[in-house]
Amino acid sequence: MRVTARPCLVERLGRVAYAPTAAAMRAFTAARDAATPDRLWIAEHPPVYTLGTGADFSHGPPPGCPIPVCRSERGGEVTYHGPGQVLLYTLIDLGRRGLGVRDFVTRLEQSVIDLLAEHGVAAQRRGGAPGVYVADAKVAALGLRVSRGRCYHGLALNVDMDLAPFSAIDPCGFPGLRVTQTRDLGIAATADALGGRLATLLIDRLAHA
Repeated sequence: MRVTARPCLVERLGRVAYAPTAAAMRAFTAARDAATPDRLWIAEHPPVYTLGTGADFSHGPPPGCPIPVCRSERGGEVTYHGPGQVLLYTLIDLGRRGLGVRDFVTRLEQSVIDLLAEHGVAAQRRGGAPGVYVADAKVAALGLRVSRGRCYHGLALNVDMDLAPFSAIDPCGFPGLRVTQTRDLGIAATADALGGRLATLLIDRLAHA
């Protein structure tokens, strides 16, 4: 089988607000054509809760919470983003690469699993609960939106952040779900370093799609 390498550009956005970043992803996806290179955006957000298309408000956050809440077009439930968390936004033409959504999710999750394994941490996925887990704690969450075979939104990896805001919600809609971060798993690498390496690992997995 002949493998065709397709370009995937990596852009580091720095710390940016969630809502305009989501709007930029939506605009990029709507304007792209068959020749537009795929992109991976590495970002970090100020504190914000986001509610996916499947979100149930009973999972929080509670009324009067001082942290902003944004509705999102991504799939999934409620989650928290904040400084010290890496967002890898995946603006990928799945149809052009011959990838289904399930296959792409598997590649995303495996990229995180491989990243943690490089630092001696064993992680795994769970059936029916997208994301990456170490023992019983979630270290990475994901939520995607696909329009005309083109994907956007992506994955959040907890690196070195304040985890307290997760206690105000049922993360990803699971009451009592524990969350963790790479710092607490003994990984000293920075968010910047882990974000870049994660992008590289995903590009390697996409190169054979």
